[in-house]
Amino acid sequence: MDINDLRGLATVTTMIGFIAVVVWAYSSKRKSSFDEAANLPFADEPESAKKNTEKQDNE
Repeated sequence: MDINDLRGLATVTTMIGFIAVVVWAYSSKRKSSFDEAANLPFADEPESAKKNTEKQDNE
C-alpha cells in the first residue's frame, strides 16, 4: 500500500461521510426538530418587545 492508495481511501471515506451528513440533514424524520430549532431565537422574546408589539397592534 503506497501513499496514493491511502489518499484514494481517504477521499472515498470523506465522500461517504459527506453523503451520510446530507442524507441525515434532509431526512424527513429530522424536519420537525430542525423547524423547532429554527424558531428558538423567537421563543424568548423580551417582555418589553411584547408590550410594544401589543401597543402597536391596538393603535
